[in-house]
Amino acid sequence: MTSHTESDTRRTAVVTGASSGIGAATARALAAEGFHVYCAARRTERVVELAEEIGGTPVTVDVTSEDSVAALASTVGDRLDVLVNNAGGAFGSAPVAEADAEQWRAMYEVNVIGLMLVTRALLPALKASGAGVICNVGSTAGRIAYEGGAGYTAAKHGTQVVTETLRLELFDQPVRVCEVAPGMVKTDEFSLVRFGGDQDKADAVYAGVREPLVAEDVADAISWVVTRPPHVNIDELVIRPRAQAAQHKVHREP
Repeated sequence: MTSHTESDTRRTAVVTGASSGIGAATARALAAEGFHVYCAARRTERVVELAEEIGGTPVTVDVTSEDSVAALASTVGDRLDVLVNNAGGAFGSAPVAEADAEQWRAMYEVNVIGLMLVTRALLPALKASGAGVICNVGSTAGRIAYEGGAGYTAAKHGTQVVTETLRLELFDQPVRVCEVAPGMVKTDEFSLVRFGGDQDKADAVYAGVREPLVAEDVADAISWVVTRPPHVNIDELVIRPRAQAAQHKVHREP
């Protein structure tokens, strides 16, 4: 693992939700670009393993807990170049008439409140770098509604609007605020978590789609966004597989 002394001379990045999927792929991509990456997530064993693999620093963090986020900020210290707010998630797919209030709260907590807590805690370090970048991982669900998705689309619209507001508030600061919004991405856990572990329902999302996006595709986009010259701000980057023309328009082979 890289020592703090060595990491002091390197660009640093925090990636939340780094225990799997897009977060883990992003941590690897940024490490390949030369960043010292703070791999942050709730599952200690996974982030320790990832940090050892890429020479980063593992941090166990629950983004919805102020104390946990404060400990993350303390570990990072007083200077940070890049923050990737990737921690998020979808829970359930019931229509509004049958919605589970706890699932809605959980989605708002992680996709909006968690994003705010981490950003607020790390903003001084991002400003101190002189050229900080915040990249929030949104979703095409933050741009359009679809049946059964109200809780998640509301939360991801929240992610988008917080991103836009933050850019306005930091207009005179040396911090860029960007969003990468993926469409259909097939990862090991996202749909499985959404459907409470029902593998058949999770598989049905991608049925017949020959090439959905994978975590590495989104990580590649995030890596590109955060490594532009300091005067270049990528406000938003929407990325979908070719098979997905729109939320409802997906080419599925028989």
